[in-house]
Amino acid sequence: MRKSKISRKTSETAIELDFNIDGTGHSTINTGVGFFDHMLTLMTKHGLFDLEVTCDGDLEVDQHHSVEDIGISLGQAFLNSLGNKEGITRYATVTTPMDEALSTVSIDISGRPYFVYHVEGLKDKVGNFDTELVEEFFQAFVSNAKVTLHINLAYGSNSHHIIESIFKGFGRCLDQATIKNPRIQGVPSTKGAL
Repeated sequence: MRKSKISRKTSETAIELDFNIDGTGHSTINTGVGFFDHMLTLMTKHGLFDLEVTCDGDLEVDQHHSVEDIGISLGQAFLNSLGNKEGITRYATVTTPMDEALSTVSIDISGRPYFVYHVEGLKDKVGNFDTELVEEFFQAFVSNAKVTLHINLAYGSNSHHIIESIFKGFGRCLDQATIKNPRIQGVPSTKGAL
């Protein structure tokens, strides 16, 4: 099974994370940030992996450390779960509508962390969630998962819908890129390594 457990403890957060690429969409999420819990649950459900996360963070300061450190932990778990990357599809691009919003997420499991984020027009907050933390979460994931990730918003006016479109698309993208293709022999790279 392609899965990994991460325990991360700093002076700002204490995180326990259990990730399984070959899951069924089951999640148990408790980060202390309600909207973020909702997004991680959607991501997991549509990505068909399994994810358990608990985070005890310094929310009395703000949500930044919790959201970023969960991105770090999920990126580490994702990288560990991939193993030697033999037979994976590697690339995926997914466009996801959510009512009036439409976003596209593209990934290359390349071994090279690179992040492009073109999302304009988000309100500062959805409920009490700081929307700038969406970018922080994905940047932390990319740096630790060592993937190339592009997130582009085509259009949308409702910040909740925009972010939901992105997280659903990200889950679906991870699923498609990690599927093992029996036609792929070894690592899907002319270099012989990812």
